[in-house]
Amino acid sequence: MSHYEPFFYPLDSIHEWNRIYGPKGFFQYQCVVPRSGGRDAVQAMLKEIARSGDGSFLAVLKTFGERQSLGMLSFPQPGVTLALDFPNKGSSTARLFYKLDAIVRQAGGRLYPAKDARMPRDLFEAGYPRLAEFLQYRDPGISSAMSRRLMGS
Repeated sequence: MSHYEPFFYPLDSIHEWNRIYGPKGFFQYQCVVPRSGGRDAVQAMLKEIARSGDGSFLAVLKTFGERQSLGMLSFPQPGVTLALDFPNKGSSTARLFYKLDAIVRQAGGRLYPAKDARMPRDLFEAGYPRLAEFLQYRDPGISSAMSRRLMGS
C-alpha cells in the first residue's frame, strides 16, 4: 500500500519537473473523440505530431465508457481521450495545434476546457452542443479571459 500522492502526482517526485519544457513552459493538449472514429483520429494526430518534429514527454491514452455526462459543458463523452504535453515553441506549436484541432473537429470530438489556453471558439461551440443551454445561466458580471474568448463578453 502506498500514499495517494505519489500515485496521482508521479511527476512531483522529480525535482522541478516543469523545467523539462524550457523557459516558455508547456501546453497540454487533451481531446476526446468518439469511439467510432477514435482509432483513425488518434493515428492521424500521432502522424501529424511526428511530421511536425515536436514530441511529447508525457502521453496518456484512455477510453471513456458509454455513459453520457449530465453536465452541459462536461468534457467526457463516449470515446477515446488523448492527452499530450508539448513544450511551448511559439508559432510552430500553434501550427501543430491548428492541425490537431482539424482532426478533432472532423472526428466530432472536443478539447478539454479545463486545460485550455488557446482553443478556437468555433471548436468549442462545435464540441459542446449544450453551450446555448448553459449560457442562459451565465452571470454576465463574472468573466475570465477564457470565457470572453470562448463565449463572448
